[in-house]
Amino acid sequence: MSDVIVVGAGVVGAACAYYAARAGLDVTVVDRGPVAGGTTGSGEGNILVSDKEPGPELDLAVLSNRLWRELADLGGFEFEAKGGLVVAETDEVQRRLAELAAKQDVEHTPVPGESLRDYEPHLAGGLAGGVYYPQDAQVQPMLAAARLLRHGAESFGHGTLHLRLGATVTGFTRSGDRVTGVRTSHGDILGGAVINAAGTWGGEVAALAGVDLPILPRRGFILVTEPLRESLIRHKVYTAAYVTNVASDSADLETSAVVEGTPAGTVLIGASRERVGFDRTTSVPVLARLAAQAVALFPALREVRAIRSYCGFRPYCPDHLPVIGADPRVPGLYHACGHEGAGIGLAPVTGHLLAQVLTGGQPDLDLRPFRPDRFSEESS
Repeated sequence: MSDVIVVGAGVVGAACAYYAARAGLDVTVVDRGPVAGGTTGSGEGNILVSDKEPGPELDLAVLSNRLWRELADLGGFEFEAKGGLVVAETDEVQRRLAELAAKQDVEHTPVPGESLRDYEPHLAGGLAGGVYYPQDAQVQPMLAAARLLRHGAESFGHGTLHLRLGATVTGFTRSGDRVTGVRTSHGDILGGAVINAAGTWGGEVAALAGVDLPILPRRGFILVTEPLRESLIRHKVYTAAYVTNVASDSADLETSAVVEGTPAGTVLIGASRERVGFDRTTSVPVLARLAAQAVALFPALREVRAIRSYCGFRPYCPDHLPVIGADPRVPGLYHACGHEGAGIGLAPVTGHLLAQVLTGGQPDLDLRPFRPDRFSEESS
């Protein structure tokens, strides 16, 4: 019997397992698919402070950024402390960017339009300016999830962390009201606590326990170019519209230019957002819009071929905050889901805080804004 069962082998689940194992707990991770087979495997690997409004999520992001830099010593997942450059097309947008950066109170540098090419020599002309955030970074998300799980299994005691892949969670075992484990397609797994780290499917797992989490899929596409012989883009670069889209409640299609290189030489191009359920149908018009926005930002990309695209589903919550902590409605059940597009960046802090809670410690941050029962309170 494990101390903790983690449902979900994406990067958030992997981080929960890693920090729980590091805290001395025995952990079993269960997933119906492979490691990073869901949203994690469809992500860009963003670790951002630049796109967060001041408040609880930015507090998470700042701490998580520090934890990622500590985890980078593990190696093996292409951590790049590349920094992020947010650009503005007009003077008014640049003014709003500068105001946001000042309120965020994180390290940043305002960049006038004439200095943008000092950061990105291939940027289009005519931009009003931008803000540079040196803390923004990137990882290869699938490698990160796998590395956290492997290191957790190898470094904190023999048999501390187990993987049960290809097993679908179908329900929960209970003793009275308390959750004592999960029922799966391959039998019951018992544990002292269960962490729901099922990402976009976190609401479905919560429903198996009889509680409501209003997590919905928000689809996004990414274009991937052919590998370039020479690096074209130095940082993560995106337009101010990305910040607006992240905070939007709209179910309709929204796109903004997000462009960054990878160690393999490819360029990743996003970002789109729309709530269309779990529809994976490739949308050529969306891909065309993403390509056009990227070329407008970096004209040199016009001569570069796109070789593939993929889509994933961000776990959207109505208030744009993740669900982290113990569920008071079901003793023994904890949640670590609903991070939308910030799951990779916020994975370490989520695992770190939950490990503190599970071992009876005082969490480093106030978890009340992320309470699992806050949605039922709002609707009552």
